[in-house]
Amino acid sequence: MRTDSDLAQVRKAAQQLHAAISDAAAKQGGAAKADIESLTQKAKAVRDSLKASVSAQDEVTKKHLNAAAAALDALQKHIAEAVKSSGRELHTSMRKTLADARASAQQVSEAIAMQRSTQSSKSHN
Repeated sequence: MRTDSDLAQVRKAAQQLHAAISDAAAKQGGAAKADIESLTQKAKAVRDSLKASVSAQDEVTKKHLNAAAAALDALQKHIAEAVKSSGRELHTSMRKTLADARASAQQVSEAIAMQRSTQSSKSHN
């Protein structure tokens, strides 16, 4: 498998997770909880895919991927909080979950940009 293709798949999955969390956050109460709870496994799958691709990367890319993994860890924590809460606490947990999803997708995108930059500079040398 090609690592750039693997990272592109991880980025796509992270972006889809962000979109799904955004959709869930737009809902109210029980509907939001049900949607967010169903995303727990997807978040875990994205994190597992991300972690599997880290070892094949250079140090700068690894830094971004590790930051993305940390955001996914926080996301899973906030999902668990959201499922157990209601009202204002649910809203706060949903906001945190959405921010974590956004940060994760951004870090994966930055990792891909760093990887491309590194590959480009190697090909020009």
